[in-house]
Amino acid sequence: MKSGAVKKAPAKKTAKKTAEKTAEKAAAKKAPAKKAAGKSAISKKAIKKTPAVVTEAASTAVKGASAVKTVAAKVPAGESRTALVRRARRINRELAEVFPYAHPELDFTNPFQLVVATVLSAQTTDLRVNQTTPALFAKYPTPEDLAAANPEEVEEILRPTGFFRAKTKSVMGLSKALVENYGGEVPGRLEELVKLPGVGRKTAFVVLGNAFGRPGITVDTHFQRLVRRWQWTEQTDPDKIEAEIGALFPKSDWTDLSHHVIWHGRRICHARKPACGACPIAPLCPAYGEGETDPEKAKKLLKYEKGGFPGQRLNPPQSYLDAGGKPAPPLGAG
Repeated sequence: MKSGAVKKAPAKKTAKKTAEKTAEKAAAKKAPAKKAAGKSAISKKAIKKTPAVVTEAASTAVKGASAVKTVAAKVPAGESRTALVRRARRINRELAEVFPYAHPELDFTNPFQLVVATVLSAQTTDLRVNQTTPALFAKYPTPEDLAAANPEEVEEILRPTGFFRAKTKSVMGLSKALVENYGGEVPGRLEELVKLPGVGRKTAFVVLGNAFGRPGITVDTHFQRLVRRWQWTEQTDPDKIEAEIGALFPKSDWTDLSHHVIWHGRRICHARKPACGACPIAPLCPAYGEGETDPEKAKKLLKYEKGGFPGQRLNPPQSYLDAGGKPAPPLGAG
C-alpha cells in the first residue's frame, strides 16, 4: 500500500502544477483586457483635469460612448453652486474656441434693420428673413418710409416669412412708434424697446447686444433647450431662465454667451437628433447619449458650416468667411 501511495504522489503533484500553470495563463490573457478597459474608462478626476481647449484626446474620448455617457451623467450629481459656475463657464470658453466667429445671424446695417429683422424671425428661420429683408429695406429704408407704406404691399414682400399679416402690422406699428416717439431712431434702452409693437425682451436684448454693444442674454428656443440639457437651470419661463443663467456669468459675457449657445444648438446640439458623437463638450454634458454617439454618423448631422453647407446670412462678417463659412443664397436662387 505504501509503495502504491508513493507512486501516485508524483502524479498528484504534477496535476497540481499543471492546473496552476493553466490558471496563470488564463489570468495573463485577461490582464490586458482589464488594462485596456481601464484606459478607456473616464473618471470624474479626468474630466476636471481636461484642459479648456478641446484636444484630440477629448475627441477620442467621445468615441468611447458608454464610458463618456456614464461619467457625463454623473457630472451634476450633488454639484455645488461653485462647481456649476465653473462647469458653465468652461463650456462657454470651449464653445468660444469652436465658434470664434459667432455673430447674430440676421443681416442688418443699422439698429432699425435689426429690430425689424428680429421681429420677422418669429416662427421662421433667420435664413428666410435674410432672403426677404433686402426687398423690404430697398423699398422702405427708414422708419418713416415703412410707417407710411401700403400694408398690402408690405404683406406681399413679407409673405415668405409666414404669419405675414401679423408681422406687417408689427413692423409698421413699431416704425410708426419710432417716428412719433423717438424721432425715427431706435432707442437704446430695454424699457423703451419693449414698448414697441412686436418687441419683447428677447428681441430687445438682440438689438441691445448687437446694435448698441450693451450686454444681454437672448433666450430663444435653442438657448432654452441647451441650458436645460446642461442642467444649468430647471426653469422653463424665459424670464426666469434669463435671470438664472445671467447669475452664472459676468455681465460682459452675456451677449457672446448667447451667440455661442445658439450656434451650438443650431449646428450640433439639435432638438431631435443631437450630434453627440461630434460634440466638443461631450465630457461636460449631462445629456450625452440622447443623440447619435457614433462619430461618423454624428458628423452627418452637422449643419451649416460645420457640415460644409452655407450659413444663414447673405452678407456674413468677414471673420465668418475667413473661417470657411459660406454666405447663404438669395431668395429664389437655385
